[in-house]
Amino acid sequence: MDNILGTVLGVAIIAVPAIIAITLHEAAHGYAALMFGDPTAKEHGRLSFNPIRHVDTMGTIILPGFLLLTSAPFLFGWAKPVPVNFGRLRSPRTDMVWVALAGPGMNIGLAMLSALLLHWIPTNPSFGSSVLSTGLQYSIVINVILAVFNMIPLPPLDGGRVAVGILPLPLARGLARTEKYGIFILLGVLLALPWLGSFVGLHLNIFTSFILPIVDNVVNTIAFLAGVTLD
Repeated sequence: MDNILGTVLGVAIIAVPAIIAITLHEAAHGYAALMFGDPTAKEHGRLSFNPIRHVDTMGTIILPGFLLLTSAPFLFGWAKPVPVNFGRLRSPRTDMVWVALAGPGMNIGLAMLSALLLHWIPTNPSFGSSVLSTGLQYSIVINVILAVFNMIPLPPLDGGRVAVGILPLPLARGLARTEKYGIFILLGVLLALPWLGSFVGLHLNIFTSFILPIVDNVVNTIAFLAGVTLD
């Protein structure tokens, strides 16, 4: 029984901050779009802090579950994108950049808030304070990973939409045309490439080689600014 409770608690400590991070990330896109003139998310009932409204069967449940069961070196997934009609934005190209940045911006804000909340954890090593401290530290890391990963400049990720919004039009149009293939490119680079590299003795794990070092730097910067020490 203790093992079961320990497993449930361990999953909850990771799942709760992950659900909050994903839900507020998507809600931020919807609210930003509404602020810039597009009520599409509101019309579809996606201006919500209810996680169920943002769950994508494949990206939120099946793929992360598969990676977890196969002991993959990292977890990867996505939520159901909030619908945004860029044509309804007041200045579509410029506003699209701000709408895209709202999600990662929310995650960085949540990471900073989690770091600041660590100051409120009692210093006595009680069970409750230990669980809360661990959960907040997971929140920092999860939110930073979500922010950094989403800023990869490839549509349909937020970084891809930012790039489309700021690049010269010929380059922006070319990048925008890759959106329908973007998720397959990501899966190939993150999953297939390391697998192929293992057969030829090459380290081709883009996640651990490039993304994680950036995540570590951002996490350390947030901890420094908040004046906290992470375990």
